Amino acid sequence: MRPALAVGLVFAGCCSNVVFLELLARKHPGCGNIVTFAQFLFIAVEGFLFEADLGRKRPAIPIRYYAVMVTMFFTVSVVNNYALNLNIAMPLHMIFRSGSLIANMILGIIILKKRYSIFKYTSIALVSVGIFICTFMSAKQVTSESSSSENDGFQAFLRWLLGIGALTFALLMSARMGIFQETLYKQFGKHSKEALFYNHALPLPGFIFLASDIYDHAVLFNKSELYQVPVIGVTVPIMWFYLLMNVITQYVCIRGVFILTTECASLTVTLVVTLRKFVSLIFSILYFQNPFTVWHWLGTLFVFIGTLMYTEVWNNLGTTKSQLQKDKKN
Repeated sequence: MRPALAVGLVFAGCCSNVVFLELLARKHPGCGNIVTFAQFLFIAVEGFLFEADLGRKRPAIPIRYYAVMVTMFFTVSVVNNYALNLNIAMPLHMIFRSGSLIANMILGIIILKKRYSIFKYTSIALVSVGIFICTFMSAKQVTSESSSSENDGFQAFLRWLLGIGALTFALLMSARMGIFQETLYKQFGKHSKEALFYNHALPLPGFIFLASDIYDHAVLFNKSELYQVPVIGVTVPIMWFYLLMNVITQYVCIRGVFILTTECASLTVTLVVTLRKFVSLIFSILYFQNPFTVWHWLGTLFVFIGTLMYTEVWNNLGTTKSQLQKDKKN
């Protein structure tokens, strides 16, 4: 029952979270900081009440280690959300972030001295080619859409390049954080809920440096059109409603993934998360009518096939099937 609940929470929470993020970004592309702050604040307050027991519970992992992890996590979150303000369309944003396997493999080889099979190298090559195709086709769209003025087109392309650079940096930083987290869990044991709390609570003072931008967007949100919330009938500016729903669905998404990791094997988690990303991508393309060519579809196919190859899903499914047949014979 709990695995089924977790899968439902992941799909409902994560998919709807992407929808509300795109609704926010389409109206105000530079709203990434206020979105990140709201998400961090909500999860930090919830963790302070239920995980840290109002500050009375001592952390199992020393705070000095969390300080390092938090610096990386805060940077990744801010940069990823800010990339939407740099001519990065939501579908490309999702596809690019699906390339985390590449970053994990590269840093795993460099830092942990890991070695992988030819099969895994092939899967990573597929993911890389897929991301390259989608990125290249998106670059052509940026230049063609801004071709009315050569100067404007060049500036738009430079902003897009900066956005790609930001996503690449966040991807590598996220992979580095994952390796650091892995070494911490080996040393101190897994404390996912505790890490979730400290990763969101400790960076809150850092938002002081972004206070001006957060305030400016709060003013813009106040000026947005009014919207009557269903069921409760309260009227609020629609951008605040989108932000509230984004924060709530982000929490549901995180909780769903947390339950999934505790109840299911890592292969199952990877499959569910990959399928969820694909559903979010399809919805973004169809509902928001984001431009998506045949080349984009081909690149997307490469990314998801490469991801499934990396997890060796077919081998594992074959093993499971043969085991079930054995059980039936016995």
